[in-house]
Order: sequence, then C-alpha cells, then structure tokens
Amino acid sequence: MSRKQPNPARRLAGNGPFGGLFHPKSRIPPLLSVVLIIVGLVLLIGHFRSGTGIFGGQKEATNKVEGDFSCTLEVRRAISILRKTYGDNMRKVLHVGPDSCSVVSMLLKEEETEAWGVEPYDIEDADRSCKTLVRKGIVREADIKFPLPYRAKSFSIVIVSDALDYLSPKYVNKTLPDFARVSADGLVIFTGYPGKQSAKVSELSKFGRPAKMRSSSWWMRFFVQTSLEVNEAATKKFEQAATKMSYKPSCQVFHLNSYH
Repeated sequence: MSRKQPNPARRLAGNGPFGGLFHPKSRIPPLLSVVLIIVGLVLLIGHFRSGTGIFGGQKEATNKVEGDFSCTLEVRRAISILRKTYGDNMRKVLHVGPDSCSVVSMLLKEEETEAWGVEPYDIEDADRSCKTLVRKGIVREADIKFPLPYRAKSFSIVIVSDALDYLSPKYVNKTLPDFARVSADGLVIFTGYPGKQSAKVSELSKFGRPAKMRSSSWWMRFFVQTSLEVNEAATKKFEQAATKMSYKPSCQVFHLNSYH
C-alpha cells in the first residue's frame, strides 16, 4: 500500500511562533482573551475620539460652534449672570447669532422665560432638536442685513453674538439700531476681541467674509454715532455678578439701552 502524504498546510499550522495560536484545536487562554478585548476597546475609543470614526462628524460640528473664541458659547456660560443682571426683565428674550438653537434651548429651561432665536446663516445641517425649534417658529432663519420681522419692543432683552463681527460697518450701522428697536428693556452684545478669529478658513464660505474684531473704543464711538446709549447700571450689575461667580468672559460684553 502507498503511504499517505502528510498535508503541508496542516503541518505548518502547528509550527512557527504563532502556530499554536492558530491551530484549529488550540484554545486561547482566558487571560489572553481579556487582554485582546481591552486592546480592541482602547483602539476603538481612540479612533472615535480622533474624529475619524462614526462620531467624528458630530465632534467636528460641535467644535465649529464651541471654538475657543465663540461668543455664542460665551452667552450660554453667561445666562446665570444675565439673569442676575436683568432679573424679571429676562422674561422674553431674543437671541441673534449662529447656533441660536443651543442658546434658546437653555433659556427655555429657565422658569417663566420665553425665548426666541434668529439664525443669520444656513442651518440645513442642524440636529433634530434645532429643526424642531425651527418648525415651531421659535427659531427662524433671517438675513440680519435687513430689518427683523418683529414689531418694536417685541422682546424684553435682545442678545446678539457672533453676528455683527461678520458685517461691514455699513451694515452694522443699519442692523444694530434695528436690534435696539425690537428690544424693550435692553440690548446685550457679545463680540470678539481684536486679534481673535471666530471662524476657521473652512467656514468662510458660510459667513461670506472673515470676522472683523473691533476694539472697545471702536464700539464706543459707534454707539455715539448711532445714538445708542450704554446702560451703565446693567454694566455695573453684570460686572459685580461676574466677580462674585468667578466668571471672566472671553468676549467683549456691551449693555445698551433700547430706543424709547
């Protein structure tokens, strides 16, 4: 009888440095299994946190709004300070600026507070909760270069952030008085400091132009030229409340009186 030839593949499976591991009849030790699982989880977490995994798009979208110099993020941080500053006047608030949905959502959690928003830029990529606010008419898209579709003194307080920085002086001259027109008890402006850029290069197509950060002296001269008065009482209350709560804004904050 002829002798049966051994299977080369079978012989190789049991040899070499990894032969025992991949042998069909071999078993992975329990400790090694645990180590492999832990290593796999660490690699997955690192992959997602790097922004390239399935959560990468969400992280990138968050960073666009919550950048180091986002004054809209600053508004969210300062809501409690604004509450102490304006008290009962924070009863009906309008926020104007990018990511207005996030500000409005926070304000709506405040007791006895109505909140509305105006988003000056395209919000097609908004999340579900934001689209719900838009569908209900609480937040609306509007070109702020034109008068807002609200009657005079429709809101007690109007808060503006990351919106005026992208307008030329010509349009700021038209827009800011209109914000004061629709406020009954005050206008609050959050704007960046000179030398700080609010938008990344990839976002310039969305805003149409790079941000123009203006100094406090520029704003003060502008307020005088447009007959807008600084609310000294509100400014003092805001600074006192900020000091007590160890809050230091990373944006310039101006408190103005509404038109009477």
